Amino acid sequence: MKSPNTKLPVSVLIPAKNEEANLPACLESVNRADEVFVVDSQSSDRSIEIVEEYGANLVQFHFNGFWPKKKNWSLDNLEFRNQWVLIVDCDERITPELWDEIAVAIENHDYNGYYINRKVFFLGQWIRFGGKYPDWNLRLFKHEKGRYENLKTEGIPNTGDNEVHEHVVLEGKAGYLQNDMLHIDFKDIYHWLERHNRYSNWEARVYLNILTGKDDSGTIGGNLFGDAVQRKRFLKKIWVRLPFKPILRFILFYFIQLGFLDGKAGYIYGRLLSQYEYQIGVKLYELQKFSGKLNVEKTEPVQTPVTPKPSVVSTNT
Repeated sequence: MKSPNTKLPVSVLIPAKNEEANLPACLESVNRADEVFVVDSQSSDRSIEIVEEYGANLVQFHFNGFWPKKKNWSLDNLEFRNQWVLIVDCDERITPELWDEIAVAIENHDYNGYYINRKVFFLGQWIRFGGKYPDWNLRLFKHEKGRYENLKTEGIPNTGDNEVHEHVVLEGKAGYLQNDMLHIDFKDIYHWLERHNRYSNWEARVYLNILTGKDDSGTIGGNLFGDAVQRKRFLKKIWVRLPFKPILRFILFYFIQLGFLDGKAGYIYGRLLSQYEYQIGVKLYELQKFSGKLNVEKTEPVQTPVTPKPSVVSTNT
């Protein structure tokens, strides 16, 4: 096993925007990587200063409103000096134990990528139940072998410029690492609600795509007999057609998946997920009502009489 002080031949990619609260702990946790890129979206807080303090590479991403979003753009355009890339969000931490496992995993030529499990913390507590654990994500892979799927959500405003719920489509075989990454957001509930307001725009479009039978080629697809992520995608195709989803979401999380065992934090989390599901449903209705647009209805402008106003002439003397 390599020494903890030895840099590993891994390039870390961290997408960011106004993450001064989370960046220090995140950057500290990836200091065993040979190379770290922070791809920023014109942050207005201290994010840029923090990146410079930690000596990471700073790249600015300017989103044009279409595909690709930040992670795929980075995979296509950054000049990584290592074959292996590790995707880490600002509110995630890579533990020393996970780094030790990564050091061994990247020497195995049988795999082109690895799924990493996440422990999600909420209100300072690990949410162990409610279906939040295990939470597998393909985050470590050979950068030329993987790209994030396009779920065809372009045109929906206010969804952000970063792939959040999209998954990596990998060429070749993927393995599973045993040690977890930690998801610890130092921001408050206000930011959780703000973030999920954006996410619900995206989810509503995904729901509509499923209901209208939009082609899912180029994605991980849904497969009841596939890996954990594909099984979730398969079940989602059933879920979107169920009635009373906000209530069902709470019952599923809190009772069936034992979320009540996480105490007060579990109850609050379950209620927020129920609210989130209601937001998705309302926005889905909006999309259906306005032909795939949010809050847009083309109507003829109402003609109102205009009273002429005296002209104002500006002169320079």
